[in-house]
Amino acid sequence: MKNQHTRKSIRRNDRVRSLGWLITMLLSIALIQSCAVGPDYVLPEYDIPDLWQAQLVEGLATGEAPLDEWWKTLNDPILDNLMEQAVGGNLDLQEAFARIQEARALRGIATGERYPDINAAGDVARARQSEDFGPISADGDQEKTLREFSMNGNWEVDFWGRVSRSIASADAGLTASVEDYRDGLVILYAEIAANYVNLRTLQERIVVTQRNVDTQRGTLGITEARFKAELSPELDVSQAKLNLARTESIIPALRQQAAAAIHRLGVLIGTFPGELYAALTPQEPIPQPPPEVLVGVPANIMRQRPDVRAAERRLAAQTERIGIATADLYPNFFLLGDFGYAGVDADLISGTRWQYSFGPSVRWNIFDGGRVRNRINAEDARTQQALARYENTILQALEDVENAAVAYTEETQRREFLRLSVVSARRSVELVSVLYKSGLTDFQNVLDMERSLAEQEDRYVESVGTVTQDLIRIYRALGGGWDPDPPKLEMEVQNIATKGEPIL
Repeated sequence: MKNQHTRKSIRRNDRVRSLGWLITMLLSIALIQSCAVGPDYVLPEYDIPDLWQAQLVEGLATGEAPLDEWWKTLNDPILDNLMEQAVGGNLDLQEAFARIQEARALRGIATGERYPDINAAGDVARARQSEDFGPISADGDQEKTLREFSMNGNWEVDFWGRVSRSIASADAGLTASVEDYRDGLVILYAEIAANYVNLRTLQERIVVTQRNVDTQRGTLGITEARFKAELSPELDVSQAKLNLARTESIIPALRQQAAAAIHRLGVLIGTFPGELYAALTPQEPIPQPPPEVLVGVPANIMRQRPDVRAAERRLAAQTERIGIATADLYPNFFLLGDFGYAGVDADLISGTRWQYSFGPSVRWNIFDGGRVRNRINAEDARTQQALARYENTILQALEDVENAAVAYTEETQRREFLRLSVVSARRSVELVSVLYKSGLTDFQNVLDMERSLAEQEDRYVESVGTVTQDLIRIYRALGGGWDPDPPKLEMEVQNIATKGEPIL
């Protein structure tokens, strides 16, 4: 009896010592978790000019550009309505939103590596042993029900920061996917506005061309009357018909382009291509830019352009991967545990049938032929590539703004010259028509002036639309349209912040 009591006391003391050792080890693990290898990411510095090369020319000025809903500066309710429909209906945006959710799930996978991996298994089987090999259990039974249950856990000690850097990389990748969605908004808004302005420009060109057709049809009537009166040769009639047919042939091509613009707008807002015919077929004026356009300063590019922000986040994600690869140079530490029951009856209370084990484990790849170091070199090279892409994205963004600003200012001047040419061409047609009717000039001058009028009016209308298109290019180059986020994205960003990691 005394010996039994002594054995129990020894076992109890062993358990206390084991528990104390386990607590000491866990505290030590908690203290060394922050020992991360590899470079820490630092936002690279990049010198950006203080002023635009093309700024402060006619129509452009420095100041805070109205980028939130820039299309409202065009004062077109139909365009505003298209923009509202596009946010919820565009399929490219839906795909980009699904990529955000995918990236969020991948971050959850990386975050899950902070916690133990615990598995459970159980088996129940009815078994009978041959009498030639003895009984199954100590009580002599040949047939028993075998029961087994076990739980095992595996917890990697993040000594070298592999897990923490994996989480940081996934987190940066998630942020990059959000910026990709915002970049999709910038592109979508600009494309809708560009197609809408193109449609209105084509419709105006059709009107102008039809007006010139009417003028030339009237001229044809004059030549036919003069021919019947033997005041003009038949050549004048043939040339008038040629000029009229040439001008009429332009209209079907313009209508085809206008139909294509309507189809494109339908797809952009997520409807069937022909869904918008009733709403967009009636002619409306070409949206006009505001009297003054503000372009901000170049430094705003890094804050406003989502593609620049996404490139920076991908650089951060890639930098963290260097540390992930570097951790493989060092030993990996694990805490292993196993707890279970195995027996031939249902007496789970009996302590003799319970079993457990726990303790630390270490694994170290001592020699691998240089594979780990070459993986580190590869990740470092990928980081240099990501840095070059980031810097190149900044340069391209600056280039986009400079090109759009120059195009806008130069086209504005061209539009004014074309307007003056149209005024002169119209007056010339009036004068030459009077002279022709009076027999003071030949018909060739009439043809030349009417052709010139048709060409100049078409060019002028096209230039009016191009000026607005160039303004759209400026707003797109500045990264306008995504801020503030749409409600759908705003809610997802909040969910990422509050529910992005598993909770035990």
